[in-house]
Amino acid sequence: MPRPPPGPAPDAAPPAAQGRTGLPAPDSAAHRAPGSEGAASRRRFLTAAGAAGAAALTAGPAAAAVRAPGRRRAAARTVAVFGGGVAGLTAAHELAERGYRVTVYERKPTGLGGKARSMDVPGTGTGGRRPLPGEHGFRFFPGFYLNLPETLSRIPFPGNRNGCKDNLVDATEELVVRTGGRPDLRFPFRTLDAPPVVITPEALLDILTGLLDTAARLPATEVAYFAERLLVYLTSCERRRTEEWERTRWWEYIRADRMSSDYQRLLAIGLTRNIVATKAEEASAHTVAHVFEAFVFNLLGRGNDGQPDRVLNAPTNEAWIDPWLSHLRTLGVEFVTGAPLTRLEYRDGEITGALVGGPGASRTVTADHYLSAMPVEHARPTWTPELRAADPQLDRCSALRTDWMTGIQFYLREPLPIVHGHVNHVDSPWSITSISQAQMWPGRDMTADYGDGTVADCLSTIVSEWDEPGILYGRTAKECTKEEVVREVWAQMKAGLHDRGRPVLRDELVHSWFMDPAVDGIGGPNPTNDEQLLIHPAGTLHHRPTSRTAVGNFFLAGDYVRNDMDLATMEGANETGRQAVNALLDADGSSAERCRVQTLHQPPELARLKRTDEARFNLGLRNLFDVG
Repeated sequence: MPRPPPGPAPDAAPPAAQGRTGLPAPDSAAHRAPGSEGAASRRRFLTAAGAAGAAALTAGPAAAAVRAPGRRRAAARTVAVFGGGVAGLTAAHELAERGYRVTVYERKPTGLGGKARSMDVPGTGTGGRRPLPGEHGFRFFPGFYLNLPETLSRIPFPGNRNGCKDNLVDATEELVVRTGGRPDLRFPFRTLDAPPVVITPEALLDILTGLLDTAARLPATEVAYFAERLLVYLTSCERRRTEEWERTRWWEYIRADRMSSDYQRLLAIGLTRNIVATKAEEASAHTVAHVFEAFVFNLLGRGNDGQPDRVLNAPTNEAWIDPWLSHLRTLGVEFVTGAPLTRLEYRDGEITGALVGGPGASRTVTADHYLSAMPVEHARPTWTPELRAADPQLDRCSALRTDWMTGIQFYLREPLPIVHGHVNHVDSPWSITSISQAQMWPGRDMTADYGDGTVADCLSTIVSEWDEPGILYGRTAKECTKEEVVREVWAQMKAGLHDRGRPVLRDELVHSWFMDPAVDGIGGPNPTNDEQLLIHPAGTLHHRPTSRTAVGNFFLAGDYVRNDMDLATMEGANETGRQAVNALLDADGSSAERCRVQTLHQPPELARLKRTDEARFNLGLRNLFDVG
């Protein structure tokens, strides 16, 4: 894959950001963690204020839409899509291929791509090199994602037969880091070479027990119990899953309070906080088990698109978002950025207009159809009492909750491929995960292509727990300043990687760091995060809306909308973008081909057991394998 041309990426504008070079020097009041080396000297990195000027709100006529082969062109009906993340761009893509005139309104001047986008770290590119790539948090694409990879395959990319999908590369290992001198758990993260021809309950128990015994190294009795709980879920009918297990907390479902601390840390907290960004004591058993089920069948090579862990071979915007935007423009899609939706006007059973803000003054935009693809916390304020009354499911969205899950990128002076994949710092109080990215970018030379010529790697981390005390200051991440959060994250990673005497993270390696500017005010009285993540406490599913609303020309997309993935993911966003387009086509009486919506693999061998369970559920009986 060719290296990027010198200079800034096309359509890129520097976001407002804050960062510093090296590791922040510790405060005099800070308590250093055992084994923590002195922090590197610091100097001011950058405080870039203000974002690039927003695009003008006035949109001219869209260019003639390009049809996909074999698809019938609809009348030139107009659609206003609000939200330029994965859900909104997916909907725009599908609609434009079907001949609709689409305008996407994105509230942030540089927000196209949403939480999935990468962003330039302002002022860091010198000597013709690109700015260092920052991000909300690293992206990964499990093999059980089916809808999103299909979209990637339809985005042209020079030299790639399968478009942007060919930019996915496999992460082949996983490292679970323990503290206190306990051995770390390093294992290959690949599909099994020879999955069983037929899946039976006995085979599943053997497989699950073997995987858990290898990966977790827990007491045999706890491994066996957890495997049995998974078998109960795997053989549960859909009604039991969405009614009984949806209303059961994961902590309760796996009896975590009766088990060892390692069982709680690895199988309760590790599977929820580090991966799903929700607390094990609150998370729906249905949501957590559903994701675990998907990984199990992915590992078995059943109904999947690829390996369990895949990442992009370049920064996200280069490998995916920028080519996507370019392709959508060729389809006639128009983009209006810096244009937040403030209110949807409802009258006589339909949306009559949308009040959109901008750098100058607000104005009302009109279209034949309106599709809200914003995150739920930003969508809710745009729904008037009259609109909520027209469709009660909108009002139920008030019960949906979001939480913080945001990353920090450490730019290093030397390559640091800790493992060829992700690192789960499972014992860290702040539930940290990380990945060394340069090794995954074979067509990029970080030193030659980015920054000031001295950065050789990017250790990208995600902090999933912002409300627990850390090990340096005894304060939560929200109570720390950005510099303190950076020191804490570095120290918590060291606590696991250095506890057996091997100095992996040397302070002098850190050139600089970057934190998503969506996080603001931490360390003060009013910390805010403008880009939060939907979480899944027990019962959440029953508050989530469908893509089709009771208002004939209004549709919903976004990972908070009901979808088979049932998790805040790029796959769920893509799936709901497709669902919303299908609902719009139905409402419009269109003869265009409907979007294909693929669901997670369900082995046909278990169908009979699920039918039996449905009968037992209707009789008020337990699942056949649920022995308590």
